[in-house]
Amino acid sequence: MSAGKILVYDESGNYLLKLTGDVRVTLCGTLNRHMDTIFGSKAVNGVVVDMLEAECLDSTTLGVLAKLGLHCQREYGINVQVFCHHPSILRTLDCMGFEDIFDIHQDLLAPCGTVSDLATVTPEVDETRRQVLEAHKTLIQLSPKNSDQFTDLIQALESGC
Repeated sequence: MSAGKILVYDESGNYLLKLTGDVRVTLCGTLNRHMDTIFGSKAVNGVVVDMLEAECLDSTTLGVLAKLGLHCQREYGINVQVFCHHPSILRTLDCMGFEDIFDIHQDLLAPCGTVSDLATVTPEVDETRRQVLEAHKTLIQLSPKNSDQFTDLIQALESGC
């Protein structure tokens, strides 16, 4: 599996996040920081997540993306557009209830411009723990059936383990 990477394109209230390779918790600080940019914008016309080159997303990454989807619905009245054709990722999105906050497409994404690398952010251990906890609580908020999978992890993180 290739190392994960996040590329972005922002223009006039249109945001693209391109996830490639194996995207894991180590990139969630970077992803969260960029999402703060999106959340701070007054005019968000559209948000696209391109997963066409993603090989794997861990549960923390999924939780951060769920936070993005829930925020976009609540604050901007839009669903995040997701492009993905990887069968395992599509299955995971379906099982975890992402179809309620994402419009998921399996076809190709039209080119939109030049994407650029996000500057990597490496948060402190406590900040990483907070982000992992928040991500998994968001997955449970997305679908209560996810509770069975993440309750033990949430309890361990809350107890400071």
